[in-house]
Amino acid sequence: MRDYILLYINGQEQRISGAQAFQPASDYLRLDLGKCGTKVVCAEGDCGACSVMIGKLDSSGQKLDYVPVNSCIQYLYQLDCSHLVTVEGLRVEGQLNPVQQSMVDHNGAQCGYCTPGFVIAMCGLANDLKCADSCAKFPAGQKLTEELVKDSLTGNLCRCTGYEAIINAGMAMDLERFKPFASLYNESEIVASFKAHVSQELLVEADGRKAFNPTTLASANKFLADNEKVVIVSGGTDVSVNMNKRDLVPKAIMSTAALPGLDDITMVESADKGEVMSIGARVTLRQLERAIKDLVPEFYDILWVYGSPQIRHAGTLAGNLANGSPIADSPPFLFVMDAEVEVTGQAGARRIAMADFYKGYKLLSLKKDELITRIFLPLPKADEILRLYKVSRRQHLDISAFTAAIRVTVKDNKIVAARVVFGGVGPVVKSVPEVEHALIGKVHELATYEAAGKVAREAIAPITDVRASKDYRLTLAENIMTKFYYESGAKERALACR
Repeated sequence: MRDYILLYINGQEQRISGAQAFQPASDYLRLDLGKCGTKVVCAEGDCGACSVMIGKLDSSGQKLDYVPVNSCIQYLYQLDCSHLVTVEGLRVEGQLNPVQQSMVDHNGAQCGYCTPGFVIAMCGLANDLKCADSCAKFPAGQKLTEELVKDSLTGNLCRCTGYEAIINAGMAMDLERFKPFASLYNESEIVASFKAHVSQELLVEADGRKAFNPTTLASANKFLADNEKVVIVSGGTDVSVNMNKRDLVPKAIMSTAALPGLDDITMVESADKGEVMSIGARVTLRQLERAIKDLVPEFYDILWVYGSPQIRHAGTLAGNLANGSPIADSPPFLFVMDAEVEVTGQAGARRIAMADFYKGYKLLSLKKDELITRIFLPLPKADEILRLYKVSRRQHLDISAFTAAIRVTVKDNKIVAARVVFGGVGPVVKSVPEVEHALIGKVHELATYEAAGKVAREAIAPITDVRASKDYRLTLAENIMTKFYYESGAKERALACR
C-alpha cells in the first residue's frame, strides 16, 4: 500500500500526498503548479472552462485512453495513475497545434476565459478521429462533421464570442497535421510507471481525513465496515459539486477507480427476462451510451441529454443510482425494465430489484459494508412499446423537473401489459400501479390514455420546489400519457426497440 497519488501532468511525473490529495484537480493545476490556462468559473461542471484531457490505461493495459473531463469536479484521489494534459501541454514543438491555430484564424475567442475548454474539447474530438482505428470511438474512416463538432462542444459555454466562429474553427481543424496525445509525450514511460503502481492500494491520510483506493472488493468491503459514513466516489460528478458548493467535507472517502472487473458491459440471457445487459459499476455513461445506441435508442437519447461529454466521460450509471435522487435520469428506465442491482459485501454478492432499491429519499437498501458492483438491465422485446421522457428547462446540462418511463405491450389492439414509472413526483422514483391497472385490458386508443392520464393526476402528490410547481407536475403526469399514445404508432414503434 502506498500513501501518494501518482500523476503525470503534461508528461511530467507528480507524486502527491497529504492534504494536497484532497483538492480538485483544477486547484492543484492552478494554485500548486501555476498552470493557469485551466480556468474555473462555475466549479460544478457546467461551463467547461476547466476542461483537461485525462489519459488512463485502457482495457489492454498497454496504452492510454484520453477523454476530456471537468477538472473542477475531479478530485486528485480519483485520478491516481492518470495523465492530465492541460491547454499548456497541447503545443507542438513550441507552436500552436492545429486546433489552437484554427481558433486564432477563425476569431474563435474574445475574452479568452472559456477558450481553453473549447480547445480541449475539440482536441479530444480530433484525437478520437485520428485514432479511430485503435480506440474504436468512431467507425474507421469517420469524417469530421458539424454535428460531431457541436456534440463535442456541448457543455462548453461562451458569453462573448458567439458559437458560430468557434464551430467554424472546429470544422476547419487540420486533422492531417494534428498529433495524437500518444505521440506528444513518452507514452511508453508513462504506461510503464502506471502499470507498476496501479495494482497497489492507495491510502492517503491528512488532517483527520482519509482517502482509500482499494484494488479488491474484499478491501473495499472491509474499509466500509471499519469506517463510519464513508462517501463512495465513482465518477464524483455529484459528490464533488456538493464538496465545492455545499461544504461537504467527508472524513472517509473511498474511490472505486482501481477496482478490477467492474468496467465491462456484457450480454447475458435470462430465462424469464430474455436478453439482459450486464453493466459494471465503473462503466461510464459515455461507454454505456455507445453500447446501447442501437439496442435501445430511447435510452440513448436520454443519455445524450444527460450532461456534457465531460460529465459522461466521468459519471457512471452505478453512481447515478447510488445518488438516490428522485429526479435522476436513469432510474425510471431501470425501474420500468425491472432491472436488478448487484451489491457486494463481506457476505458476498446479492441482487436487489429496482423496485426495492430505494427505501426513502436518498436511502438505499445497502448494508454498511456493501457497494454496487453491477447492474442487470433487461432489454425491451420487439413487441413492446417503450418511451422515456425528461422534462427540464433546457435540453442539456439541466436537472429534471419530471421524468417518466412507459412500457406497453399491445396485441390485437388491446393493451396486455403496462408499466408506468414517474420521477420528480415524490421522495423516490416510483411505479404507478393505478395507471397500469387503468391501461391493462383496454383498447389501445386515445380515450384509454386520456382516462389513464386523469388517473395519473390523482395517483401522485408532488410538491412545489425550485424546479417546478405541484400543478405543473400534475399536468405533466396527465399529459404524458396522451403524448405516449401519439408517439406509439407503428412508425415510431419500430424506433422504440431493436
